[in-house]
Amino acid sequence: MRVALGVEYDGSQYFGWQSQASGHTVQDALQVALSGIANEPISIIAAGRTDTGVHALEQVVHFNTNVERPLTAWVRGVNALLPNSIAVLWAHPVPEEFHARFSAQARSYRYLLINRSVRNAMRHGKAGWFHAPLNVEKMCEAAQYLLGEHDFSALRAAECQAKSPIKNLAQLDIQKQGDTIIFDLSANAFLHHMVRNIVGCLVYVGKGKHPPQWMREVLEGKERSLAAPTFAPDGLYLYRVTFDAKWGLPQLK
Repeated sequence: MRVALGVEYDGSQYFGWQSQASGHTVQDALQVALSGIANEPISIIAAGRTDTGVHALEQVVHFNTNVERPLTAWVRGVNALLPNSIAVLWAHPVPEEFHARFSAQARSYRYLLINRSVRNAMRHGKAGWFHAPLNVEKMCEAAQYLLGEHDFSALRAAECQAKSPIKNLAQLDIQKQGDTIIFDLSANAFLHHMVRNIVGCLVYVGKGKHPPQWMREVLEGKERSLAAPTFAPDGLYLYRVTFDAKWGLPQLK
């Protein structure tokens, strides 16, 4: 039996998603809880990995099991064994051809950036922060150069293992609500640190270090050294993973 799960987590307490020898990752914690309910070892595959400090509002995973359990056991039962920083939102049976990573059509991320002169104590670890005023209009102008299919080599981490740097960025919306700037990005897939590097570049434009058209120069240069430093992970959320409706997944958003 193959089961898909929707999972949310606060990544600030973990060394990212991917299982490590230390065991202190989201994947490790979830596999331990699932194994406890199944009474057998469970290994899970996720739609995408998240780094240390990155959160998820709805990560999607799948696993195989030899036992039958009601779907409520994979939600309420597993949640009873999970730390408070991780929660299963839903469970759904899927056919063997479903794959959380390869069946996903798109991934969406949201970055929350506090833009005020002093840091925000109440949202520590849940949002990034930049102290100087940012010009959102200029940032939106720069964002237009990133939309569509491009070689994003200048915006990938040196350790990125993706086979190709070419990705299709379908959405990059920026809006300001009070002292918070919200970045919403969707693509068929993202490179390692791609979202955080995009935010870093847009902050450079917003503070006036570069004009909006600099964003095009960065892309065309294809060199990581041309772009801004990687921005903090605190405000980054895996917001949604999109699948074909044929799978019938009860996604929340």
